[in-house]
Amino acid sequence: MIDRRSVTAALLAGAATSRIGLATARAQTQPAAPARSVVLVHGAYADGSSWSAVIPILQRAGMRVTAVQNPLTSLADDVAAARRAIALQDGPTVLAAHSWGGMVISEAGDDPKISALVYIAARAPDAGEDYTALAAKFPAPPASAGLIKSPDGFAQLSQEAFLRDFAGDVERPKALELYAVQGPVSQTLFQATTTVAAWRSKPVFYAVSTEDRTIDPDLERFMAKRMRATTIEIKASHLSLVSHPREVAALILKAAGRTG
Repeated sequence: MIDRRSVTAALLAGAATSRIGLATARAQTQPAAPARSVVLVHGAYADGSSWSAVIPILQRAGMRVTAVQNPLTSLADDVAAARRAIALQDGPTVLAAHSWGGMVISEAGDDPKISALVYIAARAPDAGEDYTALAAKFPAPPASAGLIKSPDGFAQLSQEAFLRDFAGDVERPKALELYAVQGPVSQTLFQATTTVAAWRSKPVFYAVSTEDRTIDPDLERFMAKRMRATTIEIKASHLSLVSHPREVAALILKAAGRTG
């Protein structure tokens, strides 16, 4: 088992960080090619509307934006949805994901059109890695105790868990709206493993949510460091893309080779 204090100490060591607004950045291992398109992949217990605050910022910066609607029935189905969206893009494209969507872009991101990968409080598995076993080496996040399972093999978060542990810093009316549109998740979804790790061959960016109660923040830091990602930290819940859209959009634009 990974010792949490040792992991935290290792993550804090190394290159010095500089303050950028609410975020801190680490050096990038390889430059991102300029891109004018971005494909956004949502996570579990959500749908494409979770990107609604980020999308207009990207569009105002001149990006062509496509938000995928994951069926959340299997990794293969979600990857197929992402690949359909990627196939419609013209030229270099940034592929960004939140939460479970990190599994999807790790698998689908090896497409030649993909110029960079962006992980927002997201899973970032290696090829063939048992993500559940990796996550078990860190403290169990509170949200995992709030699942409601249905007889037909699907699950979703209870309202209490969604508001407190998933969308903890989102204003209540917006959080209730997102709760209403959350996508039911196949109970077998999280058993899947990826066959490739696209982050091994692409420029990678990662946004850690320091107040996350759905994925342990130290696990996020561990994955970001392992990928040698350009990393920012946002004082946010799991839904940083909703509560801090400017910081999230800025990271995606950086991955696209833009600064505005």
